[in-house]
Amino acid sequence: MGLIDLILNLCALLLWLSWRSRRFDPWHRATPATLAGTLKRTQPSRVRGWQMLLTLALLLTGRAAIYWGIGAPAGWNGRLDLGLVVLTFRSDILATATLFSLLSFLQVLVVVYFWLAVLATVNEPAGDSEPISKLIRLHLGRLMRWPWWLRLGLPLLLTAALWLALHPLLTYLHVTTHPRAFSHLLGQGALIALGLVVSLKLVLPLFLFLHLVVSYVYLGRSPIWEFISLTARHLLVPLRRLPLRKGKLDFAPVVGVLLIYVALHWLPEFLVRQLDARNLTLWPQ
Repeated sequence: MGLIDLILNLCALLLWLSWRSRRFDPWHRATPATLAGTLKRTQPSRVRGWQMLLTLALLLTGRAAIYWGIGAPAGWNGRLDLGLVVLTFRSDILATATLFSLLSFLQVLVVVYFWLAVLATVNEPAGDSEPISKLIRLHLGRLMRWPWWLRLGLPLLLTAALWLALHPLLTYLHVTTHPRAFSHLLGQGALIALGLVVSLKLVLPLFLFLHLVVSYVYLGRSPIWEFISLTARHLLVPLRRLPLRKGKLDFAPVVGVLLIYVALHWLPEFLVRQLDARNLTLWPQ
């Protein structure tokens, strides 16, 4: 069921991104005042924006009904991993199954947009010269007009604010418990927001690894490979002055992957293990 939930989240994400992409389509935005506006598609567009949103809504509510119908007999409950805490949603209650369906997709959406903001910031010096970077900037919209620190900080603040706003509902449905003080609730929101930063361990090493592959194996010319190499080169700028090249071999991507692994995976895990050994926890309760 967990794998099914992930696949449906990816389907929902594609629907959302497709709906957002309609406003970038020159055919969709064409007006008679422009040359493109005088041109017509050979076939009419069959999918409208509201249809995509309706399909998205039906997908999220429909899978909630499925979780409710077969989750309890299968002994499965929805689990939302927020880093230091995992929320469990009972599948035998329609309200909690529906809330899990919505929050599961919302988590994916926030994480993906945070990744896009990071990639856009890393590749900002390239401007609109690279097509995939330009597409990411279009998806982020007005957010790209803001300073980089505010652009990256907004998803963190939004995540913490969502935790504060949803906590009463989560408490009412017995998904979580009341904290001892409001300061503990703020701390919980901050730690969940920090989980967004830790999630970069899933995407940044992938860019460095693929850059290492395409540096020595010719896979053809493609905007995807160019975007991956561009992103990796910008990520490796802090290591540029280190002697990491020997002949034709460049060890910078390997060192970059190791540094990301230590900073975003090993160090947090080590800290949690040390606290567990002392019967302590980072999660304020």
